[in-house]
Amino acid sequence: MMNSHSTNTSVYTNTNRFVETLATSFWPLFIAAFILIFTGIGLRDPWPADEPRFALVAKEMVETGQWFFPARAQELYPDKPPVFMWAIAIFYWLTGSVRIAFLMPSALCGLLTLFLTYDIAKRLWSKKVALMAGWLLLFSFQFVLQAKTAQIDATVTAWITLGCYGILRYSLVDGKYRWYALAWVFMGVGVITKGVGFLPMLMLIPLLFYRYKAKTANNVVAYPMWTWFAGPFIMLGTIALWVVPMMVIVAQSDSAAFELYRDNILLKQTVTRYADSWHHVKPAWYYVTSVIPVFWLPLSLMIPWLVKPWIASFKALDPRIILPLTWVVLVIVFFSISPGKRGVYIFPALPMLVLAVAPYFELLLKKAGLRRLLFGLVSLLSFGLIAFAVLGLMDVNAVSKLADKIEISPWYFFLCVGLISTLGLIYALVKNTWFAWPVFFTALWMTYSTYGYVLRNEVSTPISIYENAQQYVSDDAEIALLRFSEQFILFSPYPVYHFGYHTPLEEQLKAAYQWQSNERRYLLIEDELIDPSCFDMASVIDLGFAHRRHWILLPQDAKKPTCEYPPSELPVYFYEHK
Repeated sequence: MMNSHSTNTSVYTNTNRFVETLATSFWPLFIAAFILIFTGIGLRDPWPADEPRFALVAKEMVETGQWFFPARAQELYPDKPPVFMWAIAIFYWLTGSVRIAFLMPSALCGLLTLFLTYDIAKRLWSKKVALMAGWLLLFSFQFVLQAKTAQIDATVTAWITLGCYGILRYSLVDGKYRWYALAWVFMGVGVITKGVGFLPMLMLIPLLFYRYKAKTANNVVAYPMWTWFAGPFIMLGTIALWVVPMMVIVAQSDSAAFELYRDNILLKQTVTRYADSWHHVKPAWYYVTSVIPVFWLPLSLMIPWLVKPWIASFKALDPRIILPLTWVVLVIVFFSISPGKRGVYIFPALPMLVLAVAPYFELLLKKAGLRRLLFGLVSLLSFGLIAFAVLGLMDVNAVSKLADKIEISPWYFFLCVGLISTLGLIYALVKNTWFAWPVFFTALWMTYSTYGYVLRNEVSTPISIYENAQQYVSDDAEIALLRFSEQFILFSPYPVYHFGYHTPLEEQLKAAYQWQSNERRYLLIEDELIDPSCFDMASVIDLGFAHRRHWILLPQDAKKPTCEYPPSELPVYFYEHK
């Protein structure tokens, strides 16, 4: 029987081999990141909720030449600044393909964030720690999720990470002022990408604390005060590159729509959205209990074993841990104060958390409890996916309800991921249990980015709705949308009209009734929203279900002449693909 000393020696040897496998060169990390992130681009269309909106706005920018004020089907879109949509528009202009263009900014910004995390870790610690940081970030669930999703958060995270990089490099590495100035430049870019781009300035709080506590230490460099105070002006100057021309154009336009855009983007979507959110309202503990444990896997499992090392680093006044880790806590607190919360909001904190974890990764590798926990989690997920797949293929009623809810049958997808992960578990038992998570993670994302994309694409778009419509209406038909999502504009083969995205439904119905003045005009609407006093249900054209809603077309002859809708003064917006 092998004694405990031999077992410990074997574990230690396997751990060293695992570290050496990962910490050889940057290129395996870069190639793995490129494959994980870019696989699937071109295989799917934009999916709700946010992707069709940004893709439509970017496409419209290229087609109309109006880049300064984002619009969806002519109606100005004031919810977000234009930088992210500019990025998609550039790739659409270059490629002519929405499928390629809409995912490129997030993918490239994911690679940039990974490189920045690696590079600052190398400068603060060592190349080995830097590579560990890169692999930890790459195999973090939320990182790959956002890098493969056309939301703004991967892009703004890249700018925020650049801000943190600049502050860390200036204050802890080489003291060159250009890095501090660059940090504030990208805070400004972050603000005009998404309002929270200023978050890196919170790192000055732990930096000031560190300078105060360690002022007698030999390694503390005193920086002139003016260098710190110049930063906010650099950020404001960067923001002004967009805000000032926008304000000038609005002032000269004499347009109520432009004025509403200005007020909305500068006030409602920033201050009001944070202080008095009107949606996504969650309790203060939401991020700690519902987001971090799942979306920050596997890092969230490591935190209990890091408490003591982190405390020791704080006692030793190690700024390489104090600055990024305190900043992560401040970001979580910042977003927890606001009533409106979404899991993606705290994503920018993930790279800095990795920076605080990576120096202790070799220590973590030797923790038997952590190894067992991670291996057990992967086993549970793998066997659970296989079990779900088998029950689904056997058409067990309780499990089949899942397929009805999501409108696809994911059983072969589950089975594929589960079987590959199980093989990975066997390999991990032979080589090193730490391989279990990378194998499961890779199997999940590579399968989802290929087979999963194809499986889900039709039900996540209104393609089938329009295919059904084309069986009943001619190619020269015109469609008006009521209480719609942007994907119904993006995928429409017909010219599209609408009456304002936020216009109350009753007002939209009045305007649509007046608009439908000839037989070429149809209304596309959910069946439950029809007003039977004004439209004849017997004349509707059933288009089927999409996004768990029942859609119908109302032809002109469905209008009842006895309807008492008064004339509408709503603006009518129009869009036709070029």
